[in-house]
Amino acid sequence: MLKDKVALITGAASGIGYAIAKKMTEEGCKVVIADVNKEGVEKVCKELGCIGMASDLSTRQGCRDIVDMAVSEYGEVDILGNVAGIQHVCEIDKFPEDKWDFMISLMLTAPFLLMKYCWPSMKEKGWGRIINLSSIHGLVASEFKSCYVSAKHGLFGLTKTAAMEGGPYGITANCICPAYVMTPLVEGQISAQADAHGISEDQVISDIMLSKAAVKKMLEPETIAEVFAFLCSDKADSITGVALPIDGGWTAN
Repeated sequence: MLKDKVALITGAASGIGYAIAKKMTEEGCKVVIADVNKEGVEKVCKELGCIGMASDLSTRQGCRDIVDMAVSEYGEVDILGNVAGIQHVCEIDKFPEDKWDFMISLMLTAPFLLMKYCWPSMKEKGWGRIINLSSIHGLVASEFKSCYVSAKHGLFGLTKTAAMEGGPYGITANCICPAYVMTPLVEGQISAQADAHGISEDQVISDIMLSKAAVKKMLEPETIAEVFAFLCSDKADSITGVALPIDGGWTAN
């Protein structure tokens, strides 16, 4: 169904981005990846047989360069997966302003720019899929995550606008909103919180990360990749402008 579609995936050197890039390769897509981790990009490209570059997506040039690579190599971009992101936990009055600027650039401005640069080829072809990796924090808030929550809420607004503008051209746009996914980044947070609270890592997972969920289970990156692939398929061609929670019932509270 997705054979020979050109899929551009950001944040693909590890975690959710890697799982999505792998799934898209398995579906027969021509995959292009971007990540700030140069060694990670080279490793994934070698493993999956895709192309990519180490790119700072917090800059306009970084966004422009990866789209130019995809278009130069394959002539178009059919699928855009905005996955790259970071977290910083801090009280509002102590939140570093430079960190705020960087995070907003990476998680809100970059998806807009990449969407803008990919839009013409999608529009011309009359088919496109834009999938933004949001979070439950694109739907609800938590304390000490002001920038992350702001960026992810803004990303859903951008997604809804893209869905409305893209509909006449066969372009859909959606957000995936997972709860905690077992990635290297989250594993590091588990260890850090265990040390900070003086509790075991299992207790961090059960008492902190899964406390609001009805289904007490950490997500795996492959689960997100499967949902991503479905949203790219023709079976999902009428699903657009939505934020799809994969959260074990977290947002049902």
